[in-house]
Amino acid sequence: MSRERLSTADYPLAEKRPELIKGPRGIGLDDVTLDAVLADEVKLEDLRITPRALRLQAELARDANRATLGANFDRSAELVDIPQDFIMHVYELLRPGRAKSSEPLLEAARTLRQTYKAERMATFVEEAAEVYERRGLFKRRF
Repeated sequence: MSRERLSTADYPLAEKRPELIKGPRGIGLDDVTLDAVLADEVKLEDLRITPRALRLQAELARDANRATLGANFDRSAELVDIPQDFIMHVYELLRPGRAKSSEPLLEAARTLRQTYKAERMATFVEEAAEVYERRGLFKRRF
């Protein structure tokens, strides 16, 4: 399935390319109307962002020479279907001084990679563990 490459001319997608944005059940932006909500045709789930939408945003960011922002969107795309309690657990571990060693971060990275297939996020957490080790950020600060 080939598709044209997006550029910054397509930003914002919701206005310029709404046909590309669909919710998790496939409902498009144009189908999200008050009438559809009142008819119970649109659910809260239909308003959630999808990994595809985040990857499209990553593509736009890269086209605007914002590679770091693009990488953030790519990692975010991996997080969409990960349970919030696990995301918050990893977030807490990433706060300096919360983990006592690199092992909890490395275990979280293994879970991200093996359970959730979140390769980019796993690599990010592994890199954080290395930096925290180098900078002594595993010491309790408060």
